[in-house]
Amino acid sequence: MSERDERHDSVEVRLAPSPGRRWFGLGVTYALGALLLYLALAAPPAPAWQVFLVLAAGAALWTGEKMRRATSGAVELTAQGLRDTDGTLIARLDEIEGLDRGMFAFKPSGGFLLRLAAPRSPRVWRPGLWWRTGRRVGVGGMTSRAEARAMADLISLRLAKRDR
Repeated sequence: MSERDERHDSVEVRLAPSPGRRWFGLGVTYALGALLLYLALAAPPAPAWQVFLVLAAGAALWTGEKMRRATSGAVELTAQGLRDTDGTLIARLDEIEGLDRGMFAFKPSGGFLLRLAAPRSPRVWRPGLWWRTGRRVGVGGMTSRAEARAMADLISLRLAKRDR
């Protein structure tokens, strides 16, 4: 790998879930699944409600597992763009049209929202870390607000420099 490739591939900012938020979020999600399953089996309601409770418990446990796997990684900003530590390219910097971290933006808690120039496929949901649907990418959730702000500031600077 040449020096130029290493420079473009080097991580400038890394946004990882904070351990406290991660364990709290996982605990609440798994506890919800366990509680719903307990309610369905310990004091069975009408059969239709029992099926509903078992399905809701399964959905909560599935979401908890998906969240556990997603939050074991991090989001990294390189010269090329945003990527997940598993190698998934979230968005290239030249695809980003704008960044929003306002109070009323539809974004993850403590994070930011990227608007892309064109829809990027496929849709991806990494609960607690990031999601992508159409022209929108949300980054944040279980991450530190300060680290997310630092990453958003750096992306904003890059966008301003690019648009000059």
